[in-house]
Amino acid sequence: MHRILAINPGSTSTKFAVYFDEKCVLNKTIRHSLEELMHYRNVVDQFDFRKGFIIDSLVEEGIDVDSIKIVIGRGGLTYPLESGVYSVNSKMLKDAREGVQGQHASNLGPLLADYIAQQIPYAKAYIADPVVTDELDEVARIAGHPKFERRSIFHALNQKATARLHAKKSGRKYEELNLIVAHLGGGISVGAHKKGRVVDVNNAFDGEGAFSPERSGTLPLGQLIDICFNGKYSEAKVRRMVVGEGGYVGYLGTNDAKAVAEMAASGNEKARLIREALFYQVSKMIGEMAVVLEGKADAILLTGGLAFDVQLEKYVKEKTGFLAPVFTYPGEDELEALAMNALRVANGEVEVKEYQAGP
Repeated sequence: MHRILAINPGSTSTKFAVYFDEKCVLNKTIRHSLEELMHYRNVVDQFDFRKGFIIDSLVEEGIDVDSIKIVIGRGGLTYPLESGVYSVNSKMLKDAREGVQGQHASNLGPLLADYIAQQIPYAKAYIADPVVTDELDEVARIAGHPKFERRSIFHALNQKATARLHAKKSGRKYEELNLIVAHLGGGISVGAHKKGRVVDVNNAFDGEGAFSPERSGTLPLGQLIDICFNGKYSEAKVRRMVVGEGGYVGYLGTNDAKAVAEMAASGNEKARLIREALFYQVSKMIGEMAVVLEGKADAILLTGGLAFDVQLEKYVKEKTGFLAPVFTYPGEDELEALAMNALRVANGEVEVKEYQAGP
């Protein structure tokens, strides 16, 4: 029996779970107040604060820590990588600490996995399908000006896990299928999965693509330039407009999609329009990815928290169902996705990769 510890650090939480093969025997979320976190200048400075919670909780829950042999963390904003499972090495730890592509709670994933694995005899630390997973076709990288390049930063872990789940249910291999996967949550990313590779996807980290409950999506370029140079807004404020204060937050003052649905149902015309606009933009992105796959998509998959919304599902099916069958896998379980990647390693189904990425 393979005993696995999966760790997913979030902006205000530390989530972790213990799996015995495919069985989850412990799933825990530790919330961190803003007051606790405000003392730390960067997210990686929270490492010492967070690491103790995990081991202490495992002991309190009666888990034999020494029996755990695989510790797998969510991958952070290191340099771009192909999809897969990677062993945590010194270069990865250095790049995660430095935040070479930005500061994000996921940067703590390899740091926490490595630290805990070092406390356990014969345990190994890994990450899987990090947010910087990059399998873009070269043509998809061209942004339109030589000083700019499109970057692949998206919900790779959940998109890949959903794609593999659908393939398994279809009796096919993920590497045999062409899929369009839409992760619909606080951020939205829509990827074209071509025979096991995400050959095009929007940069959800920067708020590109469809707007979401808290991200602006791709904005009118001329208007964005005007705001940047009109002297009214700082760089930090403009960045918050794009990520954090865009989407539902900007239009309606909340990032709660359920609350927006209730507002729309109660007759709030603005809420109805903004909600429909989100559905509309997601559908347009799916259409774009259908073109990337040359109209040969085997299925369109909807996942993430917003996929629980039956009206969104109905709207997207009406708009895009002519392209391919639409399937819904609502919610996301990044801990389970991490654990299943670890189990694939333990069972010898995939080869562990070595992080050697650089600028």
